[in-house]
Amino acid sequence: MSIQINPDQLVGILRDTTVALVRRDGPDLSARQLGVFLTVYLSPGPHTVRGLALDLNVSKPAITRALDRLGELDLARRKVDPMDRRSVLVQRTLKGAIFLRELRQTMSEAEGIISPQVQQEEFV
Repeated sequence: MSIQINPDQLVGILRDTTVALVRRDGPDLSARQLGVFLTVYLSPGPHTVRGLALDLNVSKPAITRALDRLGELDLARRKVDPMDRRSVLVQRTLKGAIFLRELRQTMSEAEGIISPQVQQEEFV
């Protein structure tokens, strides 16, 4: 069963999610930083600075600045590719995985849907 959501509802979910992220104690990411973060965590890797720039259609320096911030927050890290030392790989982190889980929960709450698994975790 699929749920039909109209564009106004989607924008409402985005607004409620963004407001919740701004109000909480965790990291406050820009749209570009969030775009880079979500690309790294939701699309198959390996990810490189060059590949992210192509995927997001932004410059490599813009990706580098976003990764600088994600690195400061330990949401992603960079590592020199051992197979090609000219290339930099972008890696996921445990803290980033936790942030993604919290983001999913925040979006579910904004949409008014709480998954059964999350409900069980809250009561255990």
